[in-house]
Amino acid sequence: MLNHSKSLPALLVLCLLAVLISPALAKIGEPVSFIRVEGTQRVEDETVLAYMNIRVDQIDDAALVDQSVKTLFSSSLFSDVTIRREGLGLVVTVIENPIVNRVDFEGNSTIQDEALATEGTLKSRQIYTRARVQDDVERFIELYRRGGRFAVRIEPKVIQKPQNRVDLIFEIDEGPTTSVRSINFLGNKAFDDDRLRQEIFTTEARWWRFVTSNDNYDPDRIAYDRELLRRFYLSKGYADFQVVSTNAELTRDGKEFFVTFKVDEGAQYNFGASSVSTSLDELKIIELEELITHEEGERYDSRALDKTVDALTKAIGEQGFAFADIRPRVNRDRKNNIVGVVYAVEEGPRVYVERININGNDRTYDEVIRREMRLSEGDAFNRVLLSRSERDVRGLNYFSNVEVTETPGSADDKTIIDINVREQPTGELSFGVGYSSAEDLSTQFSIAERNFRGRGQILRLQLGLSSEVQSYNFAFTEPYFYNRDVSAGFRVYKTDRSYDNQAGLETAETGLGVNLGFPLSEDGRLSLFANFSEDELINNSANSSVNPSYTNQKLELGYYYGIDMRDDYVDPTAGWSFSFGQDIAGPAMDVTYLRTRLRADYYHELAEGYVFHARAKLGIINDYRGGAVNYNDRFFEGGSSFRGFDRSGVGPRQISTGYALGANRYIVGTTEVSLPLGLPKELGMKANAFIDFGVLGDTDTYSAVAGDIQDDFAFRATYGLSVSWKSPFGPVRFDFADAIKEESYDETRSFRFTIGTNF
Repeated sequence: MLNHSKSLPALLVLCLLAVLISPALAKIGEPVSFIRVEGTQRVEDETVLAYMNIRVDQIDDAALVDQSVKTLFSSSLFSDVTIRREGLGLVVTVIENPIVNRVDFEGNSTIQDEALATEGTLKSRQIYTRARVQDDVERFIELYRRGGRFAVRIEPKVIQKPQNRVDLIFEIDEGPTTSVRSINFLGNKAFDDDRLRQEIFTTEARWWRFVTSNDNYDPDRIAYDRELLRRFYLSKGYADFQVVSTNAELTRDGKEFFVTFKVDEGAQYNFGASSVSTSLDELKIIELEELITHEEGERYDSRALDKTVDALTKAIGEQGFAFADIRPRVNRDRKNNIVGVVYAVEEGPRVYVERININGNDRTYDEVIRREMRLSEGDAFNRVLLSRSERDVRGLNYFSNVEVTETPGSADDKTIIDINVREQPTGELSFGVGYSSAEDLSTQFSIAERNFRGRGQILRLQLGLSSEVQSYNFAFTEPYFYNRDVSAGFRVYKTDRSYDNQAGLETAETGLGVNLGFPLSEDGRLSLFANFSEDELINNSANSSVNPSYTNQKLELGYYYGIDMRDDYVDPTAGWSFSFGQDIAGPAMDVTYLRTRLRADYYHELAEGYVFHARAKLGIINDYRGGAVNYNDRFFEGGSSFRGFDRSGVGPRQISTGYALGANRYIVGTTEVSLPLGLPKELGMKANAFIDFGVLGDTDTYSAVAGDIQDDFAFRATYGLSVSWKSPFGPVRFDFADAIKEESYDETRSFRFTIGTNF
């Protein structure tokens, strides 16, 4: 009995606990009668309930409760969430994340607040979370590292404000710029370190490289340098080349890096036999093999494979095989150091364009880029048209970089085209200064916007001032009039020339012009134009009978046809272009003539960095009523059109007065070759060696003293060097020229200098 009496209190306690616990346990597996939300301030209770996986009248399930907690946390609305059972219901208690009141930065100087704010994800009135703060810190650190500051430290500081708001302040210690002290190579035998440094983007820190940041250490840039080294060696015949490793060692003071590339050059190869294979009966293998750009015995060059694939793709695409798949199969004969190539051509699967994405255009409207595309959503994918589209977008010259990539679409037969662009300034502010034997000093000012309002419209204002010439020109062009591939524009101009230092000859031309252009073929375009002007000549010289004074009104109607087959409109290396135009004046006006002009350009890459360019121009003008062509309408060459001579400094001339008479016929040509300067690419310096040559003559004169007029249609030629520099403050150009063949009465110009800026 004693033992039983001692166990009785314990038994009573157990019974009491069973009574208390049993109601809670009873609702597991039973329907939830209610869900109550506690702790909300800004968030509506309905929003909390919407995120939950369990609902009223659903069977209470521990797994659903757990999922509800996780879902509420993932919403980023709450910093803490608990769910407890109360009777037959659930009580959800939340602690809301605060709202960002403002975001500020302290200690930054090299990167402005606006740039940091753009890079970060947290903004005013957004929900604050520690994860998002840490993500922004990582973004800012990466931004600084891209600028060469690897010692940067960023500490976020949170200041609590009323109504569950916070001020977020990023305290930044930028640290020193981490530059590259030296770049070294291991394993290279064919090319020394200096030669390889010219092929990569990263440069060694030197005091004169203050205009560039390429001497700052950037891991992404180093990775790109590895690819540049690979491309360079493959272009020189080293088909087995590889970068074994890249080591970047930071100095003790944390300010500089030593970068070392370890390379394995391998052997140098030559091309062996090459051929084309295909199972498509419609294709003629012999004709396709004629498109192979390399020959047996030549040094191996990987770029030749790319050119051949492009040529084959274009030719096969033009035959109706838009989905042809061309893969070069490289067979290495390591014993004889020979590379044989078989270009396998097969019918690829039909693929359609699902979507075209345009990225990076902050100012330029999407439609401006889309209208240059030869492909649209839903079209059958065509690599030839895609390549031409990329060329046309690049030819707008609105972007410093254009990349077109393909990614798989939502199905196997669909592809997505991504157009990634990087905008560049399209406004041009130019100031030119020149020296000549005739004018001594001349200036020219122009302001233009090639992408007005981001719609591709062209707006131009030019002012030219010198001791002889005052010119004014205002022009506007809409490239897609009424959303059609039709350009329309107008210009208003006035040009005054005063030859006071040459016996008082003065000319003036004031006019208004309109133009309309549209395509006639894929690469050809026709332009129609009309100009109305008033031309005036005042001759105060003693021999005014040579060109007597006049004031005439003139109406010109004409056309211009151009075809452009260059590989790039901005910086061509191959291809050609041709233009032909005529305009007629009169017949109901004071002036009548028929004028014909022609121009042809040809480009060919001789070697890497050496591009040959040949240009020919021809002009003929005659009065179809048999009279003399007015002075203002004749051809004048020189200056930038015939380097080595002054503007209007070459051609027929009156000896007694010294002024140019202008020509009725001319043929002028140019041959030039671009010359690598061996300077870092980031300096943006180029040079061209040129020869200009031509003939001008057959001028109209009313009367002249015997021997006073020189018009012998003599051959002229000049040679020289042109150097251009994309400086930090704008493009700079120097022209040095000297005459090989000239006439005694010609006026020469040995030096020409221009400078401008972009905005």
